[in-house]
Amino acid sequence: MFESLAASVFDSAEGFWSWFLDIPLKVILTIVIGMIAIYILRRVITSLTERIAIGQKPRDVERTADSAATADPAAAATGAAAAATEAPGTTTGAVPSSAPVADAKRRRKNMLMSPQAFADALNAANPRAAERRAQRARTVGSVLNSSVNIVVGTLMALYILQTLGQPIGPLLAGAGVVGVAIGFGAQSLVKDFLSGIFLLIEDQFGVGDIVDLDGGVVGTVEAMGLRLTQVRAFDGTLWYVRNGEILRAGNSTQEWSRAVASVQVPLGTDVDVVRAALGRAVDRVKNDPEVADSLLETPSVRGVDAVDRMGLTFTLHAQVRPAQQWLVARSLRVAAHAALLDAGVVLATSTVPYEDGPAGA
Repeated sequence: MFESLAASVFDSAEGFWSWFLDIPLKVILTIVIGMIAIYILRRVITSLTERIAIGQKPRDVERTADSAATADPAAAATGAAAAATEAPGTTTGAVPSSAPVADAKRRRKNMLMSPQAFADALNAANPRAAERRAQRARTVGSVLNSSVNIVVGTLMALYILQTLGQPIGPLLAGAGVVGVAIGFGAQSLVKDFLSGIFLLIEDQFGVGDIVDLDGGVVGTVEAMGLRLTQVRAFDGTLWYVRNGEILRAGNSTQEWSRAVASVQVPLGTDVDVVRAALGRAVDRVKNDPEVADSLLETPSVRGVDAVDRMGLTFTLHAQVRPAQQWLVARSLRVAAHAALLDAGVVLATSTVPYEDGPAGA
């Protein structure tokens, strides 16, 4: 009796393990491998996007910079000693002995310059560059993480169904029909998402930029998503623009800007006198400490751009840092007005029309 009971238990255990090692084990392994794949892919994507977002310096660049900083002083000393040996008639501090040191310093500076240092310089020129890069990187990373979840999860579900003996051919066909129906019904939503992804990848504009999205939407970008872009107009209106509806985008604050100030003087005014007065105005703006940091080039006077019944139109312009064109343009107008008053070109009681700045200035 006990032998028959043990045999039945053994047969049951053997049958259980035979069953468990077939379908259940395959399902468990599929789920475990899929979860591990999702975890690894998400970690890799998040790590890469965070490195891009915070502007972390690559390790090989850091090692190159460290080795260059360590090796160059010794090379400079060796070069100086060699130069002193080759020129025995020279004394300490002469030009032949100091030249290798200067060359070594120059080489060290060139070796220490890296793409990261160049990016840091650009970020210093445009404080919003780092914020834009971080937002763009994290948004794209979020999209990639969601894509990984969907793709790997779908593959896991299909393989589990196939393991359970369910035919996946009709399911795929049905899913294709449903997908086509949903695609037709939500094509505008898909268009918005795809347009949002390309806006972020191509860096057409970012948070803090002053843009013109056509249709009267002009202002500062406050938020960017995959479906909507929020733009704050100068009067406080907050515009919600679908990314799929953006046919053209004008960015007034990307990389660099140009300050343009137009000034009119009465007809019959001596052009040379006006140019001299505007030249003094340009020098005043260039030496203004509140404006000098915004300039990327010395302002200049282009000359007479128009002649009409209102008078002669002169244009002053300068390349400036992003979003600083309106500040510099206002300073140019004020300095030009003061210089024209001092030169007697215009009178204090007369009216000299100036061109208004763009919306959002």
